[in-house]
Amino acid sequence: MRMQAVFGGAVIAESDETVVVEGNRYFPEESLRSEHFRPSSTTSLCLWKGKASYLTVEVDGVVNPDAAWVYRKPTFLATKVKTHVAFWNGVEVRPVDEDG
Repeated sequence: MRMQAVFGGAVIAESDETVVVEGNRYFPEESLRSEHFRPSSTTSLCLWKGKASYLTVEVDGVVNPDAAWVYRKPTFLATKVKTHVAFWNGVEVRPVDEDG
């Protein structure tokens, strides 16, 4: 199923190759519309997935700090989310409406 991430009325990521882990849908990093993202210094640690790095999302001047995260070097148990990005904090993840 093709999925998209939307913030501020803009599609910021779209892919039919997402994966779901712990209820979060992860998009391949290459599916992101890079103009809407910038690195953040924020990190967090998941005991089974490893260290997450965060991204700030911006659309039309509206900034959503740390609204996305990525595991660039996940643990062996979480390799399917390597370089995949998940969203929260106001980013809507939804199926693409194929009917228009």
